[in-house]
Amino acid sequence: MRVFVTGASGHIASAVVPELIRAGHEVAGLARSEASADVVKALGAEVRRGDLDDLDGLRAAAADADAVVHLAFDHDAIPAGRFADAVAVDLTVVRTLGDALAGTGKTLIGVGFTHTGDPRLDAAIDANPRSAVGRVINDFTERGVRTVLVAIPPVTHSTRDRAGFIPTLIKIARDTGVSGYVGDGTNRWPAGHTLDVGRLYRLALEKAPAGSQLYAAAEEGITVREIAETIGRHLNVPAVSIPAERAADHFTGFPFITMDITMPNADTKRLLGWEPVHPGLIADLDDGHYFTTD
Repeated sequence: MRVFVTGASGHIASAVVPELIRAGHEVAGLARSEASADVVKALGAEVRRGDLDDLDGLRAAAADADAVVHLAFDHDAIPAGRFADAVAVDLTVVRTLGDALAGTGKTLIGVGFTHTGDPRLDAAIDANPRSAVGRVINDFTERGVRTVLVAIPPVTHSTRDRAGFIPTLIKIARDTGVSGYVGDGTNRWPAGHTLDVGRLYRLALEKAPAGSQLYAAAEEGITVREIAETIGRHLNVPAVSIPAERAADHFTGFPFITMDITMPNADTKRLLGWEPVHPGLIADLDDGHYFTTD
């Protein structure tokens, strides 16, 4: 297939693009700068210059492809307090991509969750402003698009992870002198290795039925306290509970510290024949690579 990938120079794409190319797919990656274009070329993909504001360019690239893998998102907007603005842009982008593919039976793979029927989990999904994007993508199933939603674990870890949950917690721990969690720290974060997530995307492209909801977490949920304690051990700082009323100040720019969510992966494994093979989160932390740079 000819696949158009947005966010092609980013963390997740660094695994997705080579995985697709090795499987024989032809990949064109969106790049907004020369630096991004160099990354996309190094991954082995064709470069499509543009950005998320270039709706005509996105529409044309989608129409020229057999499938679109939408990975781009303005993550820098979150610590800057512009999360809602980034979601608004993303909604416009997925509507543009979906409209370009409507009635063709072509594939649109996006990031998101659908409701599960579990009130606790659904409340956590709805609390994330990005949940609206998943609903919009899913609606295109009824308009002749083969839509697939991939729930990427909030902790997607590897040597390629430079700005995710783990580097953020490590920076906060270094800055404050403690490795913190909120309350008893029993809230959970799903986790998956970048390379395992990349393989799941390739399998999703090749095998997932229209309207599928896939979970890319190798580990369904790890307590934040265990993560904080592991970070503290490596930095030689204490792991401590931060009172809820102080959490916003202590974890400035990181509103996800109290997120509690799990990603059951049995159905995804069964549907795609996906078996994660790379190290789990704690083993990856214990490897030490997260602690070699500031």
